[in-house]
Amino acid sequence: MPDVIPTNDQVEAFVNSIPWLGIMIALVGAVFLSVGAQLQHRGVAKVEERYGSGEKAGLSGGQLVRLLGRPSWVGGTLMLGLAIVFQLTALGFAPIIVVQPIGIVALVLTSIINARVSHVSLDRHAVRAIVMCVGGIGVFVTVAAFYATEHALSEAQLIIVLGILGVVLLALAAAFIFFRKKVNALFYIAAGGVLYGFVASIAKVIINRILTGNFDWVTVVGGVGLLLALGLGFYFVQTAYSVGAPDLVIAGLTVIDPLVAVAIGIFVLGEASETPPWALLVWAAAGAVAIFGVFQLAKHHPQTHRRDEPGELSTLR
Repeated sequence: MPDVIPTNDQVEAFVNSIPWLGIMIALVGAVFLSVGAQLQHRGVAKVEERYGSGEKAGLSGGQLVRLLGRPSWVGGTLMLGLAIVFQLTALGFAPIIVVQPIGIVALVLTSIINARVSHVSLDRHAVRAIVMCVGGIGVFVTVAAFYATEHALSEAQLIIVLGILGVVLLALAAAFIFFRKKVNALFYIAAGGVLYGFVASIAKVIINRILTGNFDWVTVVGGVGLLLALGLGFYFVQTAYSVGAPDLVIAGLTVIDPLVAVAIGIFVLGEASETPPWALLVWAAAGAVAIFGVFQLAKHHPQTHRRDEPGELSTLR
């Protein structure tokens, strides 16, 4: 079915989006993401402790089923579901390059929560890494809120996103099959972050096309691709929780996820078409700082060097 040509009012609705409302909604979602991550980590840690093989080669099917019997994991999953709902709602009010990086707030909250429940202290290197992550993304979002623009998205743009997703899935599948027992937490964090970035990107295109009256078979295929990326990303994130601290996982997700989504927003969706060159340079520098911060957090996080028992966030087990 050919694309429906959007009316002037529909185009105007996207150009005059409400970025600050989208930011506020995304902030609420980040709170749910933070608490949900801590609860999920607690449930995964319990299952890994009791039923794991010790090889850290990814959660088995049996372990995934046992997670359903952990109230903490179920509660955390429900909270992450709410985080997704708020994130998708925010995408209806602002460009993806404005909304998606807001999840970095979850890093701050998760780091504080995890330090308390795990009875560990973040040293100055870890704190500096967190500041770099938050500062880099904060600068990026501030500039994006002023210059990002939205357009009615075409069928071709959705096909391009799905094509890139297909290549990424093949690469991740090959890496997982051949190097499963050799990869560490960073692989699972990166894989989950990349896939969640595609989830946000595809969701943005689908929401855009529905609001402009362009719902067709390509949009349906996009929905299937979204569910596939969400399911695989979910698995990689749960495995990351079994081998890494929750704030380390969130640090990776809240930087890698938005960087993927932002790249798609800029180069495929055209959300930076009216951005001046100096702002693009600021974005590149801010993103580099945030990425460096994630690697520094992975290197200096106290639970990277010694594995502590999960703390008592609540009575849920």
